[in-house]
Amino acid sequence: MEILGYIGALCIGLILGLTGGGGSILTVPILVYIMLINPVTAAAYSLFIVGTTSAFGAFQNSQKGLVDFQKGFLFAVPSFIAVYLTRRYLVKLLPDNIIENPFVLTKGTFLMIFFAIIMILAAISMLKKKKTTTSENIDTSIIMLVFQTFFIGIIIGLVGAGGGFLIIPSLVLFAKLPMKKAVGTSLFIIAMNSLIGFIGDIQNISIDWQFLLLFTSISIIGIFLGIFLNKFVNETQLKKGFAYFVLLMAVFILFKEF
Repeated sequence: MEILGYIGALCIGLILGLTGGGGSILTVPILVYIMLINPVTAAAYSLFIVGTTSAFGAFQNSQKGLVDFQKGFLFAVPSFIAVYLTRRYLVKLLPDNIIENPFVLTKGTFLMIFFAIIMILAAISMLKKKKTTTSENIDTSIIMLVFQTFFIGIIIGLVGAGGGFLIIPSLVLFAKLPMKKAVGTSLFIIAMNSLIGFIGDIQNISIDWQFLLLFTSISIIGIFLGIFLNKFVNETQLKKGFAYFVLLMAVFILFKEF
C-alpha cells in the first residue's frame, strides 16, 4: 500500500505541473486512505507537500516569464491570512465530535465530507463550458476581490488543498491573465498559501518529518515532469479526464465516510 501512496505522490506533482491546480485534491485522500493518516494531520501534511511542490513549479515557470508576481501577491495576501488563521485557530476550535445526537459526526469525518463536497464543485467547474465574459459584467472591486480570496483561503485551510481550481478562474476573470500565466501564477499563490497555512499547524500537531520530506521529494519530481509534459498534452482533454476522476474520488470518499 505504501508503494501505491508514493506513486500517488508522483501523480500529485505531475497534475500540478500540467494544470497549475487539481493535484492537491488527490493529496488528502492518498494520505488518509492509502497511508492511513488521521484526516486532521493529513490536511496539515497536504499543505506542506502541495506548498513545497508548487514553490518549485512556480520557480520553474518564473524562469519562462509565466508568473505575474504583482498580481500574485494581490491575490495571495488575503487568502494566506485566512489559511493561517483557519489552521492555527479554527481547526483547533472544532470539537472532536461535531454532532453527537441523533448520530455521531467526528471532526475527521466532517472534514472529509466537506472535502468531498469541494471536490464535486471543483469537478463540475472543470467540466462546465466557460462562457465568454466581458469586463463590463465582472465586478473587479477591491472589496469583492479581498472577500473572494479570503473565502478561498478558509476553504484551503479547512481541507488542506492548494485551491488552484478556485484560484485559476479568478486570475483569468479578475486579473485578466492568459491561461498559461494564470497556471504559473497560481502555483506561486498556492505555495504561499499552503506553506503559511502549514506554519499554523506546526504548534498543533506532531510531524513525521522523515515521511513528509520523502513524500514531498517524490511530488517535486512529478511537478518537473508535469511542466515538461505540458508542451505535449492537450490541456482541455486532460482537465476533462481529471474532472471525472475527481468526481469519482469524491463519491468514493462519501461512500467510505457514510
